[in-house]
Amino acid sequence: MAFAFLFPGQGSQSLNMMDGFAAAVVKDTFDEASDALGDDLWAMLKADSNEAINQTINTQPLMLAAGVATFRAWLAAGGARPSVVAGHSLGEYSALVAADALDFDDAVRLVRLRAEAMQSAVPAGEGAMAAVLGLEDADIVAACAEAAQSEVVEAVNFNAPGQVVIAGGKAAVERAIAACKARGAKRAMPLPVSVPSHCALMKPAAERLAEALESVSINVPVLPVLHNADVAAYSEAAQIRDALVRQLYSPVRWTETIRKLAADGVLLHAECGPGKVLAGLNKRIESTLSTSALTDDAAIAAVLTSLA
Repeated sequence: MAFAFLFPGQGSQSLNMMDGFAAAVVKDTFDEASDALGDDLWAMLKADSNEAINQTINTQPLMLAAGVATFRAWLAAGGARPSVVAGHSLGEYSALVAADALDFDDAVRLVRLRAEAMQSAVPAGEGAMAAVLGLEDADIVAACAEAAQSEVVEAVNFNAPGQVVIAGGKAAVERAIAACKARGAKRAMPLPVSVPSHCALMKPAAERLAEALESVSINVPVLPVLHNADVAAYSEAAQIRDALVRQLYSPVRWTETIRKLAADGVLLHAECGPGKVLAGLNKRIESTLSTSALTDDAAIAAVLTSLA
């Protein structure tokens, strides 16, 4: 039976998010990531505050480790490899590790560099992101074009129908919020983030990532990985590198990704990582899908039983 694994990205992190897993492979995965970075990622999850885990340079390796650890726990419990994988933004790296295209240690170091490059591309306070709810995609794109005024503001996360995120320069995003409201958006509100992800302002970060990727080995994926930038799967290393570079400054085409899976007959989905953000989006995108969130051992067991 065809089924897909979906890997979440930034925003799904929380303290103690892996406490529902007993398999040794989960802690081992975090230890492996910690060794690669020289930071104790597991200790960050056990801290008294979420200050450390919400810093982009920590969030990205933490969420990568969480997605990969959950995938390894699934395999350890006797789960089969999925038919296809995809990851939302940062989650694309977890998907590539699950498909054996990227070595986990390389991926951990890459996402740390990616986070540092993103943070340094736009000085703090100069960029912004906002969520726009209840407005057609075309209207949001038009509002951004109207608000840009030679600055950057773009629709960057097409998460679900009526749920789109925009990003760019702070003043331009503020103008775009007003333009979206004028076009009838139910809500348009700034997001508490320091980096305007997936817009043209990330091109300097993409250049740094491209340079780093040249020295990283990429293997032929053992299963298809649908990439954010173009909803396509690639088998050649150069194509995968290019897709990862373009992802930094291109929109996350998540609605199209889920609709492609549904159109291809892949109707069983599992969110492989903390939280239930992607499961919630699936409900808004395609009502025909059955989506489970693998948030702990009990959830893995329930999905394995349903697939038996």
